[in-house]
Formats: sequence, structure tokens, C-alpha cells
Amino acid sequence: MSKRDYYDVLGVSKGASADEVKKAYRTKAKELHPDRNRDNPEAEAKFKEANEAYEVLKDADKKAAYDRYGHAAFEGGMGGGGRGPGGMGGGGDFSSAFSDVFEDLFGDFMGGGARGGGRQRASRGSDLRYNLRISLDDAYSGLQKAITVPTSVSCSSCDGSGAEGGAEPQACPTCSGMGKVRAQQGFFTVERTCPTCSGVGQIIKNPCQTCGGAGREQKERSLSVNIPAGVETGTRIRLAGEGEAGLRGGPAGDLYIFIEVTEHNLFERDGVDLYCRVPVSMTTAAIGGDVEVPTIEGGRSRVKVPAGSQSGRQMRLRAKGMPALRGGGQGDMFIELAVETPVNLTGKQKELLREFEKLSEENNPNLSGFFKKVKSFWDGSK
Repeated sequence: MSKRDYYDVLGVSKGASADEVKKAYRTKAKELHPDRNRDNPEAEAKFKEANEAYEVLKDADKKAAYDRYGHAAFEGGMGGGGRGPGGMGGGGDFSSAFSDVFEDLFGDFMGGGARGGGRQRASRGSDLRYNLRISLDDAYSGLQKAITVPTSVSCSSCDGSGAEGGAEPQACPTCSGMGKVRAQQGFFTVERTCPTCSGVGQIIKNPCQTCGGAGREQKERSLSVNIPAGVETGTRIRLAGEGEAGLRGGPAGDLYIFIEVTEHNLFERDGVDLYCRVPVSMTTAAIGGDVEVPTIEGGRSRVKVPAGSQSGRQMRLRAKGMPALRGGGQGDMFIELAVETPVNLTGKQKELLREFEKLSEENNPNLSGFFKKVKSFWDGSK
């Protein structure tokens, strides 16, 4: 039976680039692979045909010969005595054809065992996260905080080796210490993680009684953490090597401290700036005066309230806010006035306020301006 044109087999044009040929081969290989076509007896033959075509068209020299002489380029004297493409025999060298696309196509068959390679005699410990809640006052001044972290530490009985008495682990007899085993699937070989040693490459004949051969044990550790001034919610502090101990003597992971700053009953924070809402009497707001306000470091400042101040008016106290993390100055504190209306008035106070209102009709520009707009609106809507 005559062979099909290699370009037709892969579904590409004669002028296709190497990348286009490779992409077309990947598509065909996925489509025709025997493991995915167990009910199609023709799939394996077509799969071999696609491999044979790719073996020729991926090689610039072989492709040039094929373009000039066709299949005859690999038959008789031209191809080395009746052998297939490249002198490989009629079926083609499947390992060669797969070498540059194998992992892309069949990585899912391998369970990750073929990726990474090498032995894994020791592995790094996991990173740990610790959520730490502090007050705004502590965030302002910074502090040393003692914390207790439940974690895995290197086993004290076997010094992290996992073997009783500190004996050395032995090479796994199943995988010969490689951490991987090979299995034949059809006509190609697949590597998987060794089921005996779980990819470590070693076994322990006499596991440590304390840690069960893991080389680490669960304990609580007490640490002192330096919290710098200026931290805010979301700040992350890394303590290198303070995470979970590594497996069988591997390096320890890191510990990450995540900061949460709780709300303050006087101050609100916005970055490095602080806001404090201060109530003032109606009289002070009207005629002016001084008020004493707290500051975050525990002190106090005197603020002058201008006459005629309204609720919401802000005044700035420079450099009375939060320190910038890792240096860089200090924010400001903003005082926001809240003019308070008196309550539980006596009869005399009410009488005086009514008299005051009669005498102050011209002293409320916003009030009179509002009602002028309202009157104009009502007149225009009639």
C-alpha cells in the first residue's frame, strides 16, 4: 500500500514552518493516541503514521530530501538500504519523535512523577502563617511581642534523620534510590513516583519511635517578634527559618506574621494620618474658644476654635499622626468639629434661646439662604 503524503498526514501545507509542523503533530498525537482510542483499532496505525511524518518534517535535512524526492528519498540506496525515515526502519523511532513534545502531551498520565527528576532525600518545611492583632497605640510605638506557634520541629531523638538512633536511611529497593519507577504503557515508557518511598528515594528500616520516621515532631514554640512602629492592617513580617521543620533534615520553612490593627475608640486612621472627632458647644462654635484634644502618644494639644465654626470643620495638627513604616516622617492629625445642640433645657434656658433667635435672624446666612431657595422653588412650581 502506498504511503500517504507526510504533509497530508499532519494536515499542514508544504511551506509550513517548524512551529506549525510541531503544533500540528501535537494535535494529531493527542487525537490518535492509542490510550485515548482503545475502541478504535485503526488509531495505533494512524498514530505511527503521524510519528513517521513528524520524524521527517521536523528535521530540516530530511524535510529537504523529502520535498525533492518524496518517499523515495528514504528507500533503496538513498535512505540506507530499505529502512524507514532516517534509517530507523519502517515504523519510525517513536522515542525520538516524542522527545520534544512528550511532556506537553502526556504530562497528565505521569502524575507529576517525571517532572522535577532527581532524588528528594530531604525536603523544605512548609511556610506558616500567624495572625497577630495589636492596638493602634502599639502600632504607633512598636513593640516586642511574645507569641506561641504550633509547628513541626526537628525530632530531638533522631536529630531529624527519621531513623532510630540516628542511623542513616537506606536506598529504596523498589526504585534503587531514584524516587521514580518506570512502567510500560503500550510502546512507550511512563515514569511515576515510587509507591514504596513516595518519591524520597530512601527507606528507613528502623523508624524513630518518637517521630515515626518523619524526622520531625509537633510542638509549640515561643518566639519574640519585633513589631516596628507604623505597621497597619495587612503588614506582613517574615521570620526566615521559623516555619515548619524540613522533612528528614531538610531546611525549615518561614513564618509570616500578618498584622491586624484594631479600631481605636478616639482615633480613625487613614494611612499615616489620624482623625479625631471633637464635640464643641454651640456657644464655643459661635463665639470661638479653645478646646483640649488628645494625641495618639498619650499627650494633649490645645486647639483654637474660630468664631462661627460649623460641624465638620477640620483643623490640622502637623506631625501628630502615625509614624511612617521604616522611617520617612510622620503623618498629621485632623480635628473635626462636631457642634453639639444642648439638651434637657430648663425653662429659663429655653426663654433665653427664643430671645436669642429673635435677635439673630441675620446671623444665620445658610438658614436664610436655604429658605429663600425653597420659597423660589415653591413659587416656580405653581
